Amino acid sequence: MNRKRKPGEAGEPRERPSTRTPRSSAAQATLAPTLSPSDIARVLRERIAPQQIPPGSKLNENELASEFGVSRTRAREALAVLEQRGLVERIPNRGAVVVRLEIADLAQLYEVREVLEGLCARMATIHGERTRWQQTLSFFEGPMARYVAGGDIDSYIAGYEAFRRQMVESAGNQVLSEMLDSILDKTQALIRRIIILPGRAAAGLQEHTNLLQAMCRGDADEAERLRRLNMRSAKAYLDRYQKYIL
Repeated sequence: MNRKRKPGEAGEPRERPSTRTPRSSAAQATLAPTLSPSDIARVLRERIAPQQIPPGSKLNENELASEFGVSRTRAREALAVLEQRGLVERIPNRGAVVVRLEIADLAQLYEVREVLEGLCARMATIHGERTRWQQTLSFFEGPMARYVAGGDIDSYIAGYEAFRRQMVESAGNQVLSEMLDSILDKTQALIRRIIILPGRAAAGLQEHTNLLQAMCRGDADEAERLRRLNMRSAKAYLDRYQKYIL
């Protein structure tokens, strides 16, 4: 009587391990044949901005098509969206590669960002509710000050990013929002590195507190001026410590 062989015994092939990379629950949730190139590009932007996909990385059309469950053509179109936003570049014999910014590029981005962030603060002061700015000011004078004093930089960064989103939303200008988003895609990782530099969090806290006080008063001119000064201050830290953070 023939005995059924166990896996691994002579004559019975072993089960081969899967070579597919397990997808996260978030990635699985986004998998759908109806994903547009913009949808795919948005997910990739969220990985490129914090450098989960670091500069210089190659983005392969076939791998993207497989991950997102779309055609290679749709994956190629998503890469074209990223190229238009300046996040990837096409290199002969390499394909699409995540852009690596040089110091000159960053200096130009900060020059433009200073103007746009200043305009955003002005418009947010005009269109936003003063009671909401008062609540945010109380948050900066209370919990945010404690985060800085206690060295809890992660919580401080989260609070700052929430405040920045609040300003952009309150400004109510879609064109401005898209322009700022494009710059943030390229500078998000750098912003986080600047914040952790010696003395920067404390300086930023005071600058943002001053800004919020102006917003609470409804002084749009002063809010714009202070936000631009805040951007100049951040760039000064970048210039001073560039060899350590780039």
